[in-house]
Amino acid sequence: MANTNSSSSVRKPTKKQMFEGLRAMPGLSAEQVAFIDHEIELLTKKNSGEKKPTATQVANEALKVAIHEGMQTDRLYTVTEVIKEIPAVAGLTNQKVSPLMNQMVESGLLTKTVDKRRSYFKVVR
Repeated sequence: MANTNSSSSVRKPTKKQMFEGLRAMPGLSAEQVAFIDHEIELLTKKNSGEKKPTATQVANEALKVAIHEGMQTDRLYTVTEVIKEIPAVAGLTNQKVSPLMNQMVESGLLTKTVDKRRSYFKVVR
């Protein structure tokens, strides 16, 4: 038998909303209010999006700068050519450098052209 419950489109309250509902209840002690306020504060801080970048993210940003500075303006590069010609990424794999270069395309630092299933990147200055 099919579920005919119309509540499937109704969203479940979040943890923060549940604590806010508890906070609004009359007759809470000062200790309970303090606990609820602290939990709401922790949830707000957790979801604020103000997180430090990881060590890998910091290292990747340095690699992107090195790639951008090492590429010539008037030339198309494959990922393999970038690895061979730019000392900062020498020894890295295509699987590591390719996503970095695609992120640079998304941020507008490089342009990408695909010809016969081969990607070519060019610096935007």
